[in-house]
Amino acid sequence: MDLETDPHVLAIGEALVDIVSPASNPSAATEIPGGSPANVAMTLGRLGRNVALQTWIGRDPRGDVITKHFGDSHVFITPESCGADRTPTALATLDENGAASYTFDLEWAPASPIRVADTARVVHAGSIATVIEPGGPAVLDALVAARQHAIITYDPNARPAIMGSPEESLATVNKFVAVSDVVKVSDEDIAWLTGGRPVEDVLRDWLTMGPAIVIVTRGKTGALAHTVSGVRRAAVPADVEVVDTVGAGDSFMGGIIDALWSLGLVGAMSRSALHAIEDDQVRAILDRASAISDITVSRAGANPPWLSELAGMR
Repeated sequence: MDLETDPHVLAIGEALVDIVSPASNPSAATEIPGGSPANVAMTLGRLGRNVALQTWIGRDPRGDVITKHFGDSHVFITPESCGADRTPTALATLDENGAASYTFDLEWAPASPIRVADTARVVHAGSIATVIEPGGPAVLDALVAARQHAIITYDPNARPAIMGSPEESLATVNKFVAVSDVVKVSDEDIAWLTGGRPVEDVLRDWLTMGPAIVIVTRGKTGALAHTVSGVRRAAVPADVEVVDTVGAGDSFMGGIIDALWSLGLVGAMSRSALHAIEDDQVRAILDRASAISDITVSRAGANPPWLSELAGMR
């Protein structure tokens, strides 16, 4: 892929090595490349989309593992990504239900300004890289500049262990919501960020800030989408046996972007159409993202499906 000539998705944010430790057997820890924006990029690469990742990793063995892991899923990691002193890690401890909690060793200091090629039609950011210094403000600046040629997608994907207080984090999250066209958030994120405000109240407030669509994932209850055009649509949850939830929200976010691309709702020229989105289009987005996430939770780790695995689903 040539970033200067090929329309593509650019994901901006952390890539790291997840050290996954089952609660029942901590000595059985395994090291797996991850990171929320990186997993979004991996989902899109496996679905056949042109996708690049702007991240911050070291030129070390773990950095090499990340480069190969995401490269094998057709993610192009930008040359500017390899300037960290060491590659970040996250200790992911799984409980008896397969849910993960994280402890981070992370540096996020990408070169500023972050370069975004004019051929990017979607620019995605989220999670840790948007809220920690010194890189967070550079990510926000990159999204503001990219609005001239791309739609902006955003997932707060809160990590309380590293993000500081909910109040401080919400103030930063709101800045990113205001420059985004599509926001995806989990109900757990909303509860932590807002002290338990009703989900629909938060969605209504965020829609007044600028996004065309806000989608909240609610675990086994299914996703809920609200749009500035007045659509209110809930996804019908599938009956899926959950192995673990690692990467589930990221694959859902990747599915949203994949569906937007299929619908032609990418690039700055589509912003007005996105703000006028109709119910059948919202349903198609939720169905696509849900099908992708359902496969991810049905197997261990952040392992989103390849395009061939989606034939005939939803």
